[in-house]
Amino acid sequence: MHIVIMGCGRVGAALAQTLEKQGHTVAVIDRDPTAFRRLGSGFGGRRVTGVGFDQDTLRESGIEEAGAFAAVSSGDNSNIIAARVAREMFGIENVAARIYDPRRAEVYQRLGIPTVATVRWTADQMLRRLLPSGAEPLWRDPSGGVQLAEVHTTPSWIGHKISTLQEQTGVRVAFLTRLGEAILPTSQTVLQESDLVHVMMRTDEIAKVEAAFAEGPEEGGH
Repeated sequence: MHIVIMGCGRVGAALAQTLEKQGHTVAVIDRDPTAFRRLGSGFGGRRVTGVGFDQDTLRESGIEEAGAFAAVSSGDNSNIIAARVAREMFGIENVAARIYDPRRAEVYQRLGIPTVATVRWTADQMLRRLLPSGAEPLWRDPSGGVQLAEVHTTPSWIGHKISTLQEQTGVRVAFLTRLGEAILPTSQTVLQESDLVHVMMRTDEIAKVEAAFAEGPEEGGH
């Protein structure tokens, strides 16, 4: 996958290097050409000098062939504008924006842009939003038979109750992360856009659970 990153600070550079090591092609945008030094001489991706929400700059970075876009500059407004341009002008589905003010998270989430607040930021969180697939193990019991995992859900689950999700996938939903906050759902809780679903399941059923989450709800299940 080709991935475009706006911002070549410590976060952007680390993200670019990690993604390249995973076999993806990467382009990094920054208005300060000296910032690209953080990438190191071994970085093989594109270095594009410019403003990350400028359409010509984005085209130069290969946005039209990209599968994901990360806005991790030092400015909240720049990040969210760039993320919206990538989503709305170029149709990039996997978009994530880093923010410094967690109070703005809810506003951004309502615009359909997953956000990662600075105080909670980890490379794993950002990667998870750019490359959403399968299950990410978070904890295993000592015997290895049961595990807690964050499982990527296809958008078709949005609007369905937790009870339906549990019945059709065979998992127990431990908690949701919604707008950056963990919540304990009831069986009547309805999944919303950008919810991160954390489930308890048998380790030997991971493949089956991943498939059920990816396929979406069965006809008539609410």
